[in-house]
Amino acid sequence: MSEPATHFGFTDIDPADKASRVGQVFSSVASRYDVMNDLMSFGSHRLWKDLALARSGVRSGDQVLDVAAGSGDMSARFSKRVGAEGRVVMTDINPDMLACGRARLLDQGVGSNVQLLLADAESLPFAPGQFHCVSIAFGLRNVTRIPAALSSMVRMLRPGGRVMILEFSTPTSALWAKAYDLFSFSVIPALGRVVTGDEGSYRYLVESIRRHPDQETLANMMSDAGLEDVSYQNIQGGIVAIHTGFRY
Repeated sequence: MSEPATHFGFTDIDPADKASRVGQVFSSVASRYDVMNDLMSFGSHRLWKDLALARSGVRSGDQVLDVAAGSGDMSARFSKRVGAEGRVVMTDINPDMLACGRARLLDQGVGSNVQLLLADAESLPFAPGQFHCVSIAFGLRNVTRIPAALSSMVRMLRPGGRVMILEFSTPTSALWAKAYDLFSFSVIPALGRVVTGDEGSYRYLVESIRRHPDQETLANMMSDAGLEDVSYQNIQGGIVAIHTGFRY
C-alpha cells in the first residue's frame, strides 16, 4: 500500500520526493540564509533562540544533540552553555547548510566541543539514551514524516532529558493572523528574490509554515512519541512557539 502524499508548501507530493526538494531549497539559499533571517524577523530570531536556550534547561557538562542545525545558531549557543566538559553534536541533512554552520562556528571562535554530522532527523544514527537535550529549531516543518522524527529524537534522550522544538506556529488572534499573512506572502518572497535571487524557495518556506501543525496538535504528537509533561510557550502572539517534553 503506497504511503499517503505529503506536502511541499501548498503542493501535495510523493513523500519519497520531499527530502530532495527541500534540499534544493536550502542549497539554493544557504549562503544568504542568515541575512534573510535577520531581514524577515527584523532580528527577532536572535531573541527567539535565546528564549529557546533558556527553555532547553541545558547546563555545563551536558550532552546536546542539535537536529537540522542549519547555520549553527543554536549549536553555538549550546556550545557556550555546556562548556569544555560538555558536547554538542550538530546535525543536518543538507551538506551545504552544514558547511555554512561549520564556517560560522569557526568565525565565532566556538566549536571545540562541537561535532558535525550529516544525518536525517527521521533516523538519527546514534545509540539510544546519550543526550540530555535534543533540539530542533525551525527545521521540523521541513521533515517529511514528523512522527518518525519525533520518535527518533525521543530515543536519543537520557532518562530525564528533554526535547526542545523552536518553530513557527499559528497566531493566536484572527487579526494578527491576517497581518502576518499579508507580510509573509507579500514581502518575504519578494525579499528572497532581491537578497538571494530565489523567490520560489522563500514562497515554499512561507507556505510550509501554514502547513505545519498548530501548537496543540504538535503537543499531542510529542505525547504520542513518548514524551511527558509536554508544554509550549507562544512568542509574539503565536507566530513562534517553543515546545518542550521530557523522557522519564
